[in-house]
Amino acid sequence: MVNMIRAWAEAHTPNALRIILILVLAWLVHRLLRSIIRRIERLSDDGDPNTTTELEKRAQTISRILRQASSVLVWSVTLMLVLGEFGVDLKPILAGAGILGLAVGFGAQTLVKDVITGFFILLENQIRVGDTVTAAGCTGAVEAVNLRTTVLRDFDGTTHIIPNSSITVVNNATRDWSRALLDVGVSYKEDTDRCEMVLREVGASIEKDPAFAKRLLGPFEYPGVVKLGDSAVVLRVLVKTQAHDGPLVLRELRRRVKKAFDKADIEIPFPHIKLVRDRDGAA
Repeated sequence: MVNMIRAWAEAHTPNALRIILILVLAWLVHRLLRSIIRRIERLSDDGDPNTTTELEKRAQTISRILRQASSVLVWSVTLMLVLGEFGVDLKPILAGAGILGLAVGFGAQTLVKDVITGFFILLENQIRVGDTVTAAGCTGAVEAVNLRTTVLRDFDGTTHIIPNSSITVVNNATRDWSRALLDVGVSYKEDTDRCEMVLREVGASIEKDPAFAKRLLGPFEYPGVVKLGDSAVVLRVLVKTQAHDGPLVLRELRRRVKKAFDKADIEIPFPHIKLVRDRDGAA
C-alpha cells in the first residue's frame, strides 16, 4: 500500500508542481487585473465621499463589469488547465460548453445586445444623467443609464424605460452646451430693419441682466430674415447657452420680445382667412 502511494506521488509530483504554478499565476493575474480596475475608479474619484458624480457612476459601473468578466475569464481558464493536468479530456467539456453557450446565446440574444450596447453607451459617455435626449422615439431627461436599460422622464412626468438595444440614434439637446433659438413672425407692412433693431435691444437687455448673463456662452446673433411666410416675415434671433439653460433663456426671450413688440407697436400676425365675395355676393 505504501509502495502504491509512493509510486502515485512520484508519478504525479510534476503535475502537482505545475498545478501550484498555474494557481499562483492565476492569482497574480487576477490581482493585477483588479488593481488596474481599482485604479480606474481612483482616477474618477473627486475626493468627496458625500457626493457621487456622473463620472464616478460611469467608472463604478464599468469597473463592476470588468471585475466580473475578468474573474470569470481567469478562473475558467485556470480550471481548464488544472483539469488538463489531472489527465481529464477537455474536448468533451469544451464541446458541451460551446453547445450550451450557443443555446444560451440564441435564447438571450436580445439581453446580450442590451448589455453590450449599454456598456458602450457608458464607455463612450454618449448619454449622461440629467441630459435631455430623444431616443427610441421618446424624449425626456435622463434619470438613469444602466447596462440593460436607459430611463427617461418625460416633461409631463411619464417614465420611459428603454432597452438599450432599441437605441440606434440619440438626439442630445444638452451635450456640452445648448442654444436658445427664436423665430419671430412680423407683418409684411413692418420695416424689418426696425424690427431687428428692437430684437437687438431685447438681446442686449438680457446680456446685461446678471440673472441671465451667466447662462450665456456668447452674444446674441441676428441672422435677419430667414423666411417669407404666407402671412408673416420671419426673423431669427439665437444665442449659445450653458448646457441646461437653453429653455430658460428661450422663455425669457419670448417674454421680452412680446413686450418690446407691443411697446413698439409692431404687429405679430396670426393665421387668418380672408374671404372675397364676387359681384353676386357669393363667397
